[in-house]
This record gives sequence, structure tokens and C-alpha cells, in this order.
Amino acid sequence: MDVQPSTRERLLDATEDLAFTQGVAATPVDEILRSAGVAPATLYAHFGNKEGLITQALERRLMRWDEAWQLAIDEASTPREKLLAVFPALTEYRRGVTAARWCAFLGVAAESPRPGPELQKALASDTQLLTSRLRELAVPVVGANHVDALVAQLVLVYTGVLGMLLRGMDAERAVELGLHIAGAAVEAAAGTRS
Repeated sequence: MDVQPSTRERLLDATEDLAFTQGVAATPVDEILRSAGVAPATLYAHFGNKEGLITQALERRLMRWDEAWQLAIDEASTPREKLLAVFPALTEYRRGVTAARWCAFLGVAAESPRPGPELQKALASDTQLLTSRLRELAVPVVGANHVDALVAQLVLVYTGVLGMLLRGMDAERAVELGLHIAGAAVEAAAGTRS
């Protein structure tokens, strides 16, 4: 039996398909409504407004990313592989979801100089997940004294990989280079472990 997605899910799917590839500002609500096959009142009943829709689409995307990343961590064998699993997870994740031009969170943040509180919270959740999980995974590899500097480096490399996607680099090549650079940063930090 073919189960149709709910109206809410169709709106979220249309938002990912359109707003996260074309840009939030460049995607009118009417286009999202047309793609989802729903009336304006439905959007407002479920999400309040366009920003509410974008916020919940980001929240759903973060939940999916969290699951994909955790799966990559669970499949990794060593603490070092678990720490660097964010890079292969990115490749797998991009195969399974609607691909954004680069990172939906960075794209929305760039287009939202004054986000409302809920959107701001959703954007911060992505950064929080990234930094807290990397910090947790880094301690067994480099020790507590070197974690903050290494996490900052890894976040920078990860963000650079996402930026290279926007510049048109092949995703697998960008991830491969990011993984190489991140691995060198981990080795350097592990070498200074006291």
C-alpha cells in the first residue's frame, strides 16, 4: 500500500527541495505551497509563517543529520575513526536527503541577519551538536587539555568542506580533502598530548 506523506511532511519536503537549494529569500511561499500541493491556510495552521516552516524544516534536517552521523560513529572501530566520522557521515547523509547547495544551516544563517528566537535556536542547535559531539569524541584521542583547540580546527575544516561544495567542488573530493586535513590536525594534537 502506497502511503502518501502528510500535508505537514509535504510542506517540509517542498521547503527542503526549494528553499535549501534556491535560497530562502529566493523561494516565495507560493512556490513552496504549489510544490506541496496545499493552500496557504494549511501552512499557517501548521507553522505560523514562512520562518516557522523554515525553522521546522531545519529541525527535521538536524534530526536526520544527527542520526546519520551517529550511525557513522557507531560503525567506526577506533576512537580516532569515531572522531573523524563526521566526514564520511557527510558523504552518506548527502546521498540520502535532498541535497542543499552546501549547508542548509549556513545558508539560512547567511540569509537571516535578524532571525526570530525559534529560528535562532534552530541555527544554534546545529553548531551545538557539532561542537559538543566533536568535543566528546576528541577527549579519548587527544586528552582534555587539547580538546578546545582541536574542536575549533575540526569545525573550521568541516565548514570549509561545506563551503567548497558551494564553490562547485565534487562532494566526495571535498570530503576526502577535509578528512585528510582533519586527520593531520588530530595527529598534531595527539602528538602534543601530555
